[in-house]
Amino acid sequence: MLLNLNYTMLDSLITSKTRLKLLIKFFVSASNQSHLRGLADEFQESTNAIRKELNQLSEAGYLEKSTEKNKILYRANTKHSLFAPLQKLIHTYLGIDEIVDNILQQAGDIQEVSLVGDYAEGVDSGKIDVLVLGENINQAYLLLLADKVEKKLGKQVNLSFQKTIEEQRYIILYTNHSTI
Repeated sequence: MLLNLNYTMLDSLITSKTRLKLLIKFFVSASNQSHLRGLADEFQESTNAIRKELNQLSEAGYLEKSTEKNKILYRANTKHSLFAPLQKLIHTYLGIDEIVDNILQQAGDIQEVSLVGDYAEGVDSGKIDVLVLGENINQAYLLLLADKVEKKLGKQVNLSFQKTIEEQRYIILYTNHSTI
């Protein structure tokens, strides 16, 4: 119930769907960056709508701009005082924090949990792909947990337990440093 309340609260707080998509894109991972046309194609929105939101977020200091090959690239400003709270808010909104917390509590000897797929690219597609690596992993428990999280979030949750070549882009959500 709390997660559904988070959705409603964030949607009412950030009424621009374009701004919400941009915040997800840049704050799900600080390494995400993109340019105006790439964002317009990705979000299937006009460049004017994207430009307006990028300018407002940049002027407020939430995004940094850099130039590369005649393109202006945008990325989250990790030095902004609200970077960490905004990233936490986006992770909570997406349900990432709850997934990781539950995985770590009862799933076995977890070495790493990573976000892969669309969300690792900063795209809110409604499909959350999570890679769980470790030994003696309770896969049945995790698959049951994925079903519960799906119902709670209203998003599809896919778990994988082995790295594949397709997973070129990922965001590490948890690493057990004692096993590395």
